[in-house]
Amino acid sequence: MKCFFHFSEPSGPDVTHQHLNIITSLSEVIQTIPGERGPSAGYGPHSGITCAVPEPVDQHLSRAGHMQLSSCSSDSGSDSDEEESMSEGEMARLMEEVEEKKKLIATIRNKPWRMKRRLTHLREAQEFVDKFEGALGKGKGRKWYAYKVMMTKKWIKFQRDFENFRTACIPWERKIKDVESHFGSSVASYFIFLRWMYGMNLVLFGFTFGLVVIPEVLMGLPYGSIPRKTVPRAEQPTAQDYSVLTDFNGFCKYSVLFYGYYNDQRTIGLLKFRLPLSYLMVGIGSFGYSLMVVIRTMAKNADVGGGDGDEGEFTFAWKMFTSWDYLIGNAETADNKYASITTSFKESIVDEQENQKDENIHLRRFLRVLANVMILCSLGGSGYLIYFVVKRSQEFANRDDLSWYEKNELELIMSLLGLVCPPLFETIAELEDYHPRIALKWQLGRIFALFLGNLYTFLFALFDEVNNKLVEEQSIKNASIWAMKEYYANFTRLSNDSEATPPPMDPSDVIRGPCWETAVGIEFVKLTVSDIQVTYLTILIGDFARAVIVRFLNYCWCWDLEAGFPSYGEFDISGNVLGLVFNQGMIWMGAFYAPGLVGINVLRLLSSMYYQCWAVMATNVPHERVFKASKSNNFYMGLLLLILFLSLLPVVYTIMTLPPSYDCGPFSGRAKMFDVIMETIDLDLPAFMGTLFSYAANPGLIIPAVLLMVLAIYYLNSVSEAYQNSNMELKKKMQMARDEEKNRRNNTDSTNQVMKDLEDLLPNRSLAPPAPPPEPGQ
Repeated sequence: MKCFFHFSEPSGPDVTHQHLNIITSLSEVIQTIPGERGPSAGYGPHSGITCAVPEPVDQHLSRAGHMQLSSCSSDSGSDSDEEESMSEGEMARLMEEVEEKKKLIATIRNKPWRMKRRLTHLREAQEFVDKFEGALGKGKGRKWYAYKVMMTKKWIKFQRDFENFRTACIPWERKIKDVESHFGSSVASYFIFLRWMYGMNLVLFGFTFGLVVIPEVLMGLPYGSIPRKTVPRAEQPTAQDYSVLTDFNGFCKYSVLFYGYYNDQRTIGLLKFRLPLSYLMVGIGSFGYSLMVVIRTMAKNADVGGGDGDEGEFTFAWKMFTSWDYLIGNAETADNKYASITTSFKESIVDEQENQKDENIHLRRFLRVLANVMILCSLGGSGYLIYFVVKRSQEFANRDDLSWYEKNELELIMSLLGLVCPPLFETIAELEDYHPRIALKWQLGRIFALFLGNLYTFLFALFDEVNNKLVEEQSIKNASIWAMKEYYANFTRLSNDSEATPPPMDPSDVIRGPCWETAVGIEFVKLTVSDIQVTYLTILIGDFARAVIVRFLNYCWCWDLEAGFPSYGEFDISGNVLGLVFNQGMIWMGAFYAPGLVGINVLRLLSSMYYQCWAVMATNVPHERVFKASKSNNFYMGLLLLILFLSLLPVVYTIMTLPPSYDCGPFSGRAKMFDVIMETIDLDLPAFMGTLFSYAANPGLIIPAVLLMVLAIYYLNSVSEAYQNSNMELKKKMQMARDEEKNRRNNTDSTNQVMKDLEDLLPNRSLAPPAPPPEPGQ
């Protein structure tokens, strides 16, 4: 590095010793950065020295903490003691150089350089920025500027570290990536959906336990204090038997798991907590929160978009040259990435084959109609079978000598139908020969129809039983009143004192009503637990045992077990997704009658993630026809939204129509469950609030509001369709422009008819600019 000094004729005395020391120190410390040197600048009107200070500033000054640069002045009697060592132009050029280095750091990955050259330039740029960025301030503001630069760097580093930490905190991200690398995005989409369901149920679990279960346990009456919290005396000898507890009777029935345990007091505890109101609000709020989350997720996925097979430009070229991640430093991660790239090529090949398929359209239509007729017959038969079994279980309710199968016949039949019908539908779907992605959607829709038909058949039969219990409840209520009067009369007769207050009857001796809400909750809990057991046993026996047989008996068998029968199993995407959706529908419906059902479902989803991830990696093989899942996954969300709406109907019917049980649950003693809201408005809110709610509930306001919402939805849908059409037109224009550019480069005629017509109208018959004339002498 060099510093150039120009000694002019001094106008006064000779240069003093002090001036020579300053010049010597400057010549030792000033360095020159690569680039252009600025014009020399004079410092001090009487110095006689012109010092050209090139970029950047000296190393000693940057180490000294951004102190002001010393002035090259020969006038010791100058009015200002501190002068800037660089001119404004040199400072600006230094700032530009720093900005260029920053841009180079940000775009170094896009440079078509070798890795060694990239690292060298990156290291030099970082050292330059760290060294000279803080020296760009002026005078006393330099320290503040250096402080801001330092804090900006620390903030950027904190954001990067926090983003890495947030990514590391995503549950099961590594497991899902491993599954995706070996089985494709379609199988991974199921586990992403499972993780999302777990998060939503965790929030519902917090609502239910935080606002219903914990207040009742901490502030409510203890077990054994009232009849609804006490096991009847006739059931106490067997209340702790394993067979009774597995049927969720005995102590399980009279616990916080079910509706009947909760008391009907308006307020409980020192905090005057309104438990009945909280119970109803949590039941309604769970549906509201779930609806909001599902719709928000669908809107977010729609923004991500991507479609289900839009044709891309140069798909295989992009995959070939840009798929590998050069930041991988782990052998296992590299193997996973290799498998992921291979799977991605298989997905694209299948898509390309489907686009080029040529088939007999009439035969294909006939086979598809035949397949749909067979599936409709299967759906009708399964619905009739469930209705028959429910009616048969009502006959069994009056018998005491039931076998284990007769007690659990309904749950077993529904679980077996869910186990047998999906493979049957998949076999019939082979006649249709759809693209794998389209076939998956048809399969999901059919299994969804199966599960939904089975569920609503179960509900219709269950509500028939509820109506019978309501008729029975009135006679039991009259019998309990008569028993209490008889007890008081007997106490008065035995004590010979008509004014004495009889002691309260033991809670275990009080006659109980049927408590139909708890009975419905028990059925939902039993159905959920039975579904969990069948699912896990199916994986253990159908997948794991099958894989063990194929793996260890293949060497001593008559044929190739891996290539022939039974072979390794494939992961059933449609059956597992619909199992999740169906199970979530049961949770939404059953949580109102059994608050503990949400906790059971959280445990089920948590164990399913680990259990099924292990099973798919250890026992399954990738699908023979690997295909890409939709980028949005909105089909799953659409099914979930539909089951959410259908799950809301029975609960709303219960709240608005059916009378609650008279001796159990938080709404006992009221004509309808929603009366607790009117009671709260009348007793706890000002009078004008009741008037406002009465006006809001007026049908004259509700009907116009509903019509307004329908019109708003229609308008927004129309706007959305217009935007989609505009996007399609823009895509066509972009494709047209690419084609024209390609044709020009290849010196071929335009394939666009509109452009050809325009070229015919032009004098030179071409839209391309004319070639420049040759230079003389060529």
